[in-house]
Formats: sequence, structure tokens, C-alpha cells
Amino acid sequence: MTEVIDRRAGRVLLVDLAGRVLLLHGGDPARPGLHWWFTPGGGLDEGETTVDAACRELFEETGLRVAPTRLGEPVRHEVTEFSYDGRQYRQEQDFFLLRVPDWQVDTAGMDEEERLTITEHRWWSAAEIEASHEEIYPADLAALLRHLIVDAVSEGS
Repeated sequence: MTEVIDRRAGRVLLVDLAGRVLLLHGGDPARPGLHWWFTPGGGLDEGETTVDAACRELFEETGLRVAPTRLGEPVRHEVTEFSYDGRQYRQEQDFFLLRVPDWQVDTAGMDEEERLTITEHRWWSAAEIEASHEEIYPADLAALLRHLIVDAVSEGS
């Protein structure tokens, strides 16, 4: 029986004024050729909360530094299971929404593993996500993005 590693993670839905979400493209070192798109974020370091991890990972992966209070409360909580680098994970993760007018990604803060596994980044609209045949996580990201944009518009009116 394969040991499953339980871990917690914080992720960020970084959304620009056009309603596009920033996704990173990367893969698994144990499975060359297999790649997918995903939101900035990652596992907690010792003593971190999910919002702390989300802020740290956002800075490492995009260069955008924000205070945990800027992310507020999670907009989504989920549990996912996956394999990475030959290990099985069960990850409980919180997603935080951060709206920005614009952002030019700076990857200078990536650690060695991130540099090896994250190959590119791109801003995606919900329509582009729905039309894509690529693997994108979370799987219902387009619907989630549309829901969050509608809520933001409703709150602003």
C-alpha cells in the first residue's frame, strides 16, 4: 500500500481588471512530458497558516508581495489527491482571491524546484479555460472564476 502524505496548502486566484486569472504551467519531475496549468500557491511551511503560505508562494512564483490581510478569507476550500515526484498526496487547500489592475510576473523568487518544474505563465479568461483541451486545475476553474466575477460586480453595484 502506498503511503499518502497529508498536507495543507494556500493558493491564490490572481485576477486582473479584464477578469483573467494568472496560471502557471508546470509538470512533475517523475513524469516528464506531463504538464498542466495551475494557480500560484503551495504547501505550508512550519508554523504557517494557509493565507501565510498563499502570500509567500505568490511572492516566490510571481514576485507580487501582499500582506495576508489583503487576501482576506478563503473563497474556496477543497481536498484534492494527486501524485508528485513519486509520492501520493492528499491536500487540503484554501483559495484566496486577489484582484489586481495589472501585474508583470517576476520569477526571480522561485526556489530551485519551482525553477525546474514551472515553465511558463499566462493570463486566462474563463472562456479560454473552457475552450482549452489542456489540463487546468482546479478542474472547475472557469465556473469558479465566472462566479467570483459576478459576485464582485454585484457587490460593486
